[in-house]
Amino acid sequence: MAELEIKVPPVGESISEVTIGTWFKNEGDMVKMDEVICGLDSDKATFELTAETDGILHIKAQEGDTLAIGDLIATIESQASSNGAATPEPAKQDTPEKKEAPAPAAQPAAAASPSKVIEMKVPTVGESITEVTIASWNKKDGDHVELDEIICELESDKATFELPAESAGTLRIVAAEGETLEIGAVICRIETGGTGSATASSTGNSDKTTTAPEVPTLHQSDSDDISANSAHTSPVAAKILAEKGIDPKDVNGTGAGGRITKEDALNAQKSAPKPAEAKAPPVGVPGNAATPEKAAPSADGERGTRREKMSSLRKTIARRLVAVKNETAMLTTFNEVDMKPIMDLRAQFKDKFKEKHEVGLGFMSFFTKAVCVALQDFPVINAYMDGDDVVYNDFCDVSIAVSSPRGLVVPVIRNAEKLSFAGIEKEIVRLATRARDGKLGIDEMTGGTFTITNGGIFGSMLSTPIINAPQSAILGMHNIVERAVVVKGEIVIRPIMYVALSYDHRTIDGKDSVSFLVRVKQLLEDPARLLLEL
Repeated sequence: MAELEIKVPPVGESISEVTIGTWFKNEGDMVKMDEVICGLDSDKATFELTAETDGILHIKAQEGDTLAIGDLIATIESQASSNGAATPEPAKQDTPEKKEAPAPAAQPAAAASPSKVIEMKVPTVGESITEVTIASWNKKDGDHVELDEIICELESDKATFELPAESAGTLRIVAAEGETLEIGAVICRIETGGTGSATASSTGNSDKTTTAPEVPTLHQSDSDDISANSAHTSPVAAKILAEKGIDPKDVNGTGAGGRITKEDALNAQKSAPKPAEAKAPPVGVPGNAATPEKAAPSADGERGTRREKMSSLRKTIARRLVAVKNETAMLTTFNEVDMKPIMDLRAQFKDKFKEKHEVGLGFMSFFTKAVCVALQDFPVINAYMDGDDVVYNDFCDVSIAVSSPRGLVVPVIRNAEKLSFAGIEKEIVRLATRARDGKLGIDEMTGGTFTITNGGIFGSMLSTPIINAPQSAILGMHNIVERAVVVKGEIVIRPIMYVALSYDHRTIDGKDSVSFLVRVKQLLEDPARLLLEL
């Protein structure tokens, strides 16, 4: 009797073991090739295990068992061996026509070839990206897809990507919307080839059903129950709902085909018990009169809470910021800039500038140009640590922090030191527009050597910005406020901006950091230096 062993498959480079979440089939059930038989949980994601052939399932590991990659999880008694003894035995011998039924039934089975299944895995989308989140499925489970047709969108901490189908065929979704997967993890499967052979075989012999093997009625009903209650709930979600005491029927799934995802389970709240209807006090019974003065106020609807799963972008930002704080000797130095010279220059030439270059003249181009000049004067600010080495850059790729609907992103202005004021302004507009539209590519957000962030647009007076690793420094701009300052012995009112430079003290000494910021201040307070490159 031939049996095919089903073992725990590799599900990710750093995953060494999985836990059996839920069996969707029972011991002894008949299963079809590529049919989902159970769910596997790891510390990072949930996976579905499919049957590798048709046959009878024999379960070797139970729900809750933890298995290593490659361990035996089940066996499938192949359909050929399990039906070998039953095939010659006719169910009825009433007429000659029905005695000949097995021969034509066997011919399509012999001619039919099993469908080819292509596993689609999360592709490599960037050097520093290790995981992605499924943003949305453009196709449903079981839909037919064409080669290169976009089937879903993947979201990383830096950009959004479209995943095209690698072949034409029937889509089988493995990971639901909202799930986070590592690079290389299986995201879906595409069945190509003879997907309809089994159906055609059973349809062609519908009038001769006595020879076709049937699944016992008990198993079929069990399968229906499992499909109704568990197939639309991921194993992780089922555990969370069980701990909360919530019936899956009371939860609306947002995954593919109404599947209840882990996020749905986390957000699910147990329904509050219906308040008991107030009963009228018996007539004539003392002490039952209502006393509104002593009635406790109702808290219904007054104290709400909600739980939201962190986005992939927010989780990555959190992880990196904590790493920067823990792994660098970060320090911040401050100074102030009199913005009147720049504001006067803008007021004088902004209309002609826009008319000629078709772009506005903003403060950011002045700061970018000033930073590029100062970085060339103090190259250690433009360097970064790589192990025991310090890598110096002779170019200025300036990262500009931009707020987008997905969160804070930091696109890069390449070779900013070679660009004019108009060139910088045009590049800032282009990158900001692509950020708002969610179209920034990986190449547009990696490789910066220095960062500028402007909290002043939100009203920030002062801050200590965190370094954008692996860079060594970041300049923080703030709001412009009229303040009383002393100029040539007289108190005057001037538009003042506080600026902050956070830097890695492991490579940058205090002298260099302070001198760099003073140089930026000098260039901004005398913009003619920028124009004349002095």
